[in-house]
Amino acid sequence: MREIHYIYFMKLRFIAFFSFCALFMSLYAQSGQSAQWRYIENYKDMAVNQMHRYKIPASITLAQGLCESGAGQSRLAREAHNHFGIKVGMNWTGPYMIMSDDRPDDRFRKYRTDDESYEDHSKFLATGQRYRPLFNLKITDYKGWAHGLKNAGYATNPRYAEMLIGVIERFNLQQFDSYTHGRYHARSKTNKDTSAESDFFARHIVYKINRNYMIIAVIGDTWESVSRETGVSVRKLLKYNDRPKGSPLQLGDIVYLQKKRTKADKAYKGIPHMVQPGESLYDISQRYAIRLKSLYTLNALSPDYVPEPGDLIWLR
Repeated sequence: MREIHYIYFMKLRFIAFFSFCALFMSLYAQSGQSAQWRYIENYKDMAVNQMHRYKIPASITLAQGLCESGAGQSRLAREAHNHFGIKVGMNWTGPYMIMSDDRPDDRFRKYRTDDESYEDHSKFLATGQRYRPLFNLKITDYKGWAHGLKNAGYATNPRYAEMLIGVIERFNLQQFDSYTHGRYHARSKTNKDTSAESDFFARHIVYKINRNYMIIAVIGDTWESVSRETGVSVRKLLKYNDRPKGSPLQLGDIVYLQKKRTKADKAYKGIPHMVQPGESLYDISQRYAIRLKSLYTLNALSPDYVPEPGDLIWLR
């Protein structure tokens, strides 16, 4: 009997530990994604401006900023406005911050503003002899730039190029390489259509989740306006987002522009989502780009199921 109780106790401990891990992973992923999206929103215009002045792809600048600064959360970014991990070097006469990196007393450049960091990063690449071949590449060749930066020794990480490319494609940062002074011009139509389309993509970032493109609704958006600017019919938008006809589009809603997947990305294999207070199954389906019907099937849920905080929802 004592052995049975011990086994039961160990199972409870395992379940509790697994639930804690799932919650931690869920919250970590959510906070990390939010920080990255905020970073993109805050610095995309700065990156585009640098692209027009120095011919460095905005996607590369943003990806490097995201990676090097931890989406703006690193101590170096917060206290020194240094978003790119640039060290003092021989020609730097300004202030610096001492931090442990390759050596325990490495000196990193300190800026007064984020703008100064972005400007110095552009000058660092544009005036560096080892980076000169990169400026022969097309502005849209972000993969060539990523591999070129790695080969030129910008970072010691052997997978630096793959890391940059992964970030660019995950958040669809290559869209900013087609901006003309803050305007998107992916395809040309009439002047009226081009102007409207440019304004739409200037106000929205197109994200990529689970190999599916999406935007977040802003003030003034309706299903009809999103349909008009993206070319996806209202009927399909409603279907892709599991929304009934007549359902209003509200500020902050996630809007998928393609049919969602039947299961989450491979990164969530064996990792369930823990339901948070006030969270619906629909919220979970939108967050992970999974069809609502598929979530019911994956978890063998009844049609009248109502999620409770702490429930584990399998994503694939």
